[in-house]
Amino acid sequence: MAERGRRDGSVSITRRTNRGDPSRTVGGSRSVRCAIYTRKSSEEGLEQAFNSLDAQREACAAYIRSQQHEGWMELPSHYDDGGFSGGSMDRPALVALLDDIRAGRIDTVVVYKVD
Repeated sequence: MAERGRRDGSVSITRRTNRGDPSRTVGGSRSVRCAIYTRKSSEEGLEQAFNSLDAQREACAAYIRSQQHEGWMELPSHYDDGGFSGGSMDRPALVALLDDIRAGRIDTVVVYKVD
């Protein structure tokens, strides 16, 4: 499942399957481990108590909660790249996220906006 390119700034998702692992069930249905990835290209405003990364995370977490009936659950790890351009794949949180996906620890990545 993938939703991309929304101009309204709504949450976008990409889903990777559970590959039939019967050990990951919640109440008899399969669980979907969701990671949230946030990014802001400049460091401006990141020093504030509540910033753009926090707002992105809150919107994504709310979306995950709205999908709990489908077994979605938010993972506790934070994948936040504040001050990193989207023009480069050399971003610490993105590298960690991709490593966790490859290791099979994440089923779905939820982002606020694909840009």
